[in-house]
Amino acid sequence: MNISNYLNKKQDSSSLAIFRLGFGFLMLFSVIRIWNKGWIKELYIDPSFHFSYYGFEWIKPIGDYTYLIFLICAISSLFVAIGFKYRISIILLFLSFTYAELMDKTTYLNHYYLVSLISFLMIFFPANASFSLDNFIKKKSYRLIPKWNVDALKLMICIVYFYAGIAKINTDWLIEAQPLKIWLTSKYDLPIVGNTLFQMDWVHVFFSWAGMFYDLFIAFILLYKKTRPFGFFLIITFHIMTAILFPAIGMFPYIMITSSIIFLEPETHKKILDKCFSLFKKFFKKISIIEIYNYKRARLTQNLLIIFFTIQLIFPFRYFFYPGELYWNEQGYRFSWRVMLIEKKGFTEFKVVDGATSDSFYVLNENFLTEFQERQMSFQPDFILEFAHHIGNYYNNNGYSDVEVYAESYVTLNGRNSKLFIDPDVDLMKENRGFSNKKWITKLEDEIKGF
Repeated sequence: MNISNYLNKKQDSSSLAIFRLGFGFLMLFSVIRIWNKGWIKELYIDPSFHFSYYGFEWIKPIGDYTYLIFLICAISSLFVAIGFKYRISIILLFLSFTYAELMDKTTYLNHYYLVSLISFLMIFFPANASFSLDNFIKKKSYRLIPKWNVDALKLMICIVYFYAGIAKINTDWLIEAQPLKIWLTSKYDLPIVGNTLFQMDWVHVFFSWAGMFYDLFIAFILLYKKTRPFGFFLIITFHIMTAILFPAIGMFPYIMITSSIIFLEPETHKKILDKCFSLFKKFFKKISIIEIYNYKRARLTQNLLIIFFTIQLIFPFRYFFYPGELYWNEQGYRFSWRVMLIEKKGFTEFKVVDGATSDSFYVLNENFLTEFQERQMSFQPDFILEFAHHIGNYYNNNGYSDVEVYAESYVTLNGRNSKLFIDPDVDLMKENRGFSNKKWITKLEDEIKGF
């Protein structure tokens, strides 16, 4: 089959419709959950300082108006789900959620990044072609859409799983069973298994290898029709288990379960939606059904998708450009689908030196950071550098001159003994933020073999 034939293939529009419904309502629930738990105030409004992504320092919380960002996100999620003013709604969902994600780097999670990518992709697809409120308003729906629309979403999910599996092929995960050994042994309070099975070394190793094989092969199992039912059994079992054992990962299991619906057969999608919308049959009769969706600027969209997926395939491997151990220095770690691979804890304090008088003192981190921010800062080098600059600028503006800032930092990685993390003789005020190699991070002196 050549590319031209593939690009002309069509698929029932219900496949995009069911994904739109699941994704939209799940996002609505996520925003309500964030609001209800008080995280908007706790994470974005209360802190006096926010860690930023390099190049996006201009994106900050806007005081009490930060609630408005999440309100827009919630309303646009609902409108996406029901297919009302779909194109505007999905753009607003992408912009509002991504803005919220970029407001403070402290809250970074893999599935936040995934939500931004999926919502960006859905801007270019006619997910409101059927089973949407837009159909009732315009009095028309479309039976068929381009197959590559649905396949693009499948590819995004496949990349997440497969890259997460590749990342698990390393000695810490497969040989030492770390960090699962740390996490599972801490679950001693769980009934039956907590103080028995979860304390056994072979269980930690089994879970580690099982997790690696699951991530590597689940996408292929879902793509093959005969193994797909088994794949859905694995997905539900695996993600429900991780949700129970590791509640800190939040909505990630439910996002992956919901996203996997796209792998079902188009006929199954249509049967599900026909049954769900059976009460609205008399309304559907008033809608004209057009056979094929007429895609505007299809070639432009296809070229954009090629660029998008080229970036997605290459970007996770940018860590090859940095020397040293990735899990230690974390240069190129984020946005690469490295899920649940490290357990790091640190203790970092800062010494401020007045360049004019050589007087020095230690900073109380809690005077500037919340407990959660301090915990995240203590073992992540780009956080440490940004906070050092913040401290230096603060004291430069409050009676001190040519301030120097030094970090005394000790970090433990995946059960190793705590060791010096930052060169204590380096004035961090002289180090620039950016993508260049951070030479002031110490070496781990222990090789973690793998990808």
